[in-house]
Amino acid sequence: MTPLLRDRRALVAGSLAVTAALTLAGCGSSDPAADSSGSPAKTRTVSTANGEVEVPASPKRVVVLDSGELDSAITLGVRPVGATHSASEDAFPTYLPASETKDITPVGEIANANLESVAALKPDLILTSKVRDGERYDELSKIAPTVMTEATGSAWKENFQVHAEALGKQAEAKKVLATYDTQVAKVTEALGGKEKAAATDVNFVRFVEGAEIRIYGKQNYIGSLLADIGTGRPPITDKAKDGFSYDVSPEKIDLADADVIFTSTYGDPGKAGTTKTMNSGLWKGLKAARNDKVFKVDDRLWIAGIGYTAAGKILQEFETSMTR
Repeated sequence: MTPLLRDRRALVAGSLAVTAALTLAGCGSSDPAADSSGSPAKTRTVSTANGEVEVPASPKRVVVLDSGELDSAITLGVRPVGATHSASEDAFPTYLPASETKDITPVGEIANANLESVAALKPDLILTSKVRDGERYDELSKIAPTVMTEATGSAWKENFQVHAEALGKQAEAKKVLATYDTQVAKVTEALGGKEKAAATDVNFVRFVEGAEIRIYGKQNYIGSLLADIGTGRPPITDKAKDGFSYDVSPEKIDLADADVIFTSTYGDPGKAGTTKTMNSGLWKGLKAARNDKVFKVDDRLWIAGIGYTAAGKILQEFETSMTR
């Protein structure tokens, strides 16, 4: 799968945010805490993008098929037995603790998992999304109960709640949300408060090998973090297709101008045009470039992380960059 196709699939996240929210609203265990004999219930029913799914009350062998699901599991204290990785790398994201990922078995690429490898792990729960694995739902469900959200990206918070419900980690999830809210408030305060944060326009520019340069809009993972912090966004972000990104050639990179620009690269910087574009006169003429407010960041963290552990690290880096 090409980087372009993968990100375009992520566009679904914006249009399906309402559906994801409804899925979250429906989340809950319809099974009692104990059966009629008074013994603890062995299963629970979770509302998913594919309807109600019966899952183990305490799953022990979880397989996750996307980076967001991997982040959710690790964040909630669950070490999956198997997980997919991105097409560009064979390893799991380095922002996650190595101690938590070293024993996870790779089961193929995101959106192209090796079903034989998944089945060999004998999972009792599979976490993924329809945008990644919707066409393989029946096959996955024959291996183990499969909990799917609609999409990835901007619906990450709703997805996390579904993951927490499926994993039986709702109490832990509440603590994660409280920590995140506290950290967001701290970053906003570090920027000088809500008014100063809103007066600072921030852009995110991603260079992608095999595709045009992407100026990220508001309906995506990083857009939601900036919204929580309360920063301003330049007018160009309102032109993003489906709210996801406004794609430009290097000759139109001046459209990315903002007070602050964060950049990342997917693939080889030379082939993605990062080096050539950032050495151009147009780029050097940007307000952010002139004021030394351009910050290069890790693509696998800022774009592919899509979870609360990633968010915590992004917020730390954001605060450090903005207040240096």
